[in-house]
Amino acid sequence: MNVYELNPKRVFEYFALLSSVPHGSGNMKPIATLCENFAKERGLEYVRDAADNVIIKKPGTAGYENAEPVILQGHLDMVCAKDPDCEKDMATEPIELYVDGDYLRARGTSLGGDNIIAVAMIMAILDSNDIAHPPIEAVFTVDEEVGLLGAAALDFGLLKGKKMINLDSEEEGVFTVCCAGGVRVNATIPLTFESVPADSVAYKITVSGLMGGHSGVDIDKGRESANRLIIRFLKKLGERVPFGLYALEGGQLDNVICPEANAVIVLKNDESEIEKLLGSASEYDAIFKNELAAGDPNVKVTASVCELPASRVIAADTARALAALHILPYHIQRMSRDFAGLVQTSLNMGVLKLTDAELKFSYSVRSSIASEKHDLVDKIKSVLALSFPEAKIDLHGDYPSWEYKRDSSLRDVIMAAYSETTGKEGIVAGTHGGLECGIFSESIKGLDCVSMGPNLAEVHSPREMLDIPSVERLWELMKDVLSKLK
Repeated sequence: MNVYELNPKRVFEYFALLSSVPHGSGNMKPIATLCENFAKERGLEYVRDAADNVIIKKPGTAGYENAEPVILQGHLDMVCAKDPDCEKDMATEPIELYVDGDYLRARGTSLGGDNIIAVAMIMAILDSNDIAHPPIEAVFTVDEEVGLLGAAALDFGLLKGKKMINLDSEEEGVFTVCCAGGVRVNATIPLTFESVPADSVAYKITVSGLMGGHSGVDIDKGRESANRLIIRFLKKLGERVPFGLYALEGGQLDNVICPEANAVIVLKNDESEIEKLLGSASEYDAIFKNELAAGDPNVKVTASVCELPASRVIAADTARALAALHILPYHIQRMSRDFAGLVQTSLNMGVLKLTDAELKFSYSVRSSIASEKHDLVDKIKSVLALSFPEAKIDLHGDYPSWEYKRDSSLRDVIMAAYSETTGKEGIVAGTHGGLECGIFSESIKGLDCVSMGPNLAEVHSPREMLDIPSVERLWELMKDVLSKLK
């Protein structure tokens, strides 16, 4: 079976069409052009702004012409992740879809179901002539995955709707009504390099085999960051064996829990020193396997000899950098008291990169409480002020939390429709993931908003999968909800 044989047919046809053009964050023009042409071909009113956000408007169907408009919203970008042996250039080549039982997946790469399934479903509604609905304002934003940048640049004066359905949730039957706010923190530490002594040897250290995942929705699953583990190992190793760093690298995006990290260290070519290194790698391989048996059972620490570089970070800067990275905060900081099991505040060092002059790292900081978000940023600044006063810190992609609205007529309609169409009671919940609903709610006074979606698993990873039957059920729910918004 291929994607064109799946139901609902129109939804998956548009999913395939959208997947036929590369659309990783920062590479938005091709998919924005596709959406623009979609509107032109159907004679629909549209706006494409300077950021490449696309708004498409469709009048209400017969009997709904004078109803209040409803905003349907999703984002166009995806996180481009791939297997280590995958040679696809995701900046220029489309992903390869395939059906795996009840799931849609992509061969060797992330699927982009987050959030192309939303765009595909909205397109199918816009292209329909047999679905009753009020006036629709479809909003397709860009660069959500790198700080909700498209939503932040949107001209909200173009929208008249006061009700919004966001389709960026990932669990069927769970209706999200609030989310964390967030900010990206980029830090740069200057380092001093020196020439490598002649009697030296280099070893590559690798921490691998971790699950990784989304730093919002997966951070409570016991999944560890390879960046944190390699720093922990190198810090302890430095107490046993003098060495200088030549390379240190882990992760590509700050909102992804890093699944693999690598370092190259330079040490004295001495048999006893090398034995301590190899023994430490074996020791920490066992330690990490024991500590992470429930969440990351396949973690692995390896050390192998590699080509000797010409330079390395001086010992003092190596030790100082590792000490600072070791004491910086990581992961969950506080759980919510309003929603059981919901993370309230966390941070994730998703990217770590040593260049020939400096060490860079990036955090995704999240909290549903603005003051706690700002406090975490201050903690990062405080640690670096003590250890590296010359460090530079830049903040970007700061977005607000989406606060819980206790009275919501839209939520009432959706919950009733879900019960009618499935015979089940829906769950009202919050999420630690960042949603564009926060920016929309802050920008449109009195906005009534609910986020929902089909079942998606392992997003932001090559294991990502979309539950096909849940898409069909969501499609039926969407049609029912739209028919009730009269």
